[in-house]
Amino acid sequence: MRALARRAAAGRRDRTLGAMSARSIPGSSGTVRPVRLWGDPVLREPAAEVTVFDAGLARLVEDMFATMYAADGVGLAAPQIGTALRVFVYDCPDDEELRHLGHVVNPRLVEAGGVTVTGSEGCLSLPGIDAATPRFDETVVEGVDVHGHPVRVAGTGFFARCLQHECVHLDGGLFTDRLTGLRKRRALRAARRAPWSQVR
Repeated sequence: MRALARRAAAGRRDRTLGAMSARSIPGSSGTVRPVRLWGDPVLREPAAEVTVFDAGLARLVEDMFATMYAADGVGLAAPQIGTALRVFVYDCPDDEELRHLGHVVNPRLVEAGGVTVTGSEGCLSLPGIDAATPRFDETVVEGVDVHGHPVRVAGTGFFARCLQHECVHLDGGLFTDRLTGLRKRRALRAARRAPWSQVR
């Protein structure tokens, strides 16, 4: 998910989740990978469950953080860098500017509720394309971390939007699937006309 009105991380209170060490910076040892763009088949394929928890998985998470930060994102799913596994990372504020930082392996969206809020949303796989998109205001995701330890992440506001956005990626979806009518036509037309577009 792309940052829209994101404030500097230094101005937020931190909530570190998952297997993040206070002595390490996520992504600092990772490699920035190319982000797959709208039209790439991997973005439309449901991702596979992770079954092997090894150094390769830890490296994937590091590369995902490095790529997300390089692209000024607040969330990134593994298919967006061409790896069809159920993993996503995030460094995202909620509406109270509380920072949420972590990753989830094999996430399950166990709760999405509260009011439906239509707010601006963008995606690293559709650079420059934003649209008012409806999402629930409260979300709970459960899964595990890179070591297989249980993780439960609850989000509200903008962070809830981010969690839903990333979970949808892992099922082969995009935020444009949530759009209807004129908003959808405009977003898809803009994507087709973008200089990076692989779809004409």
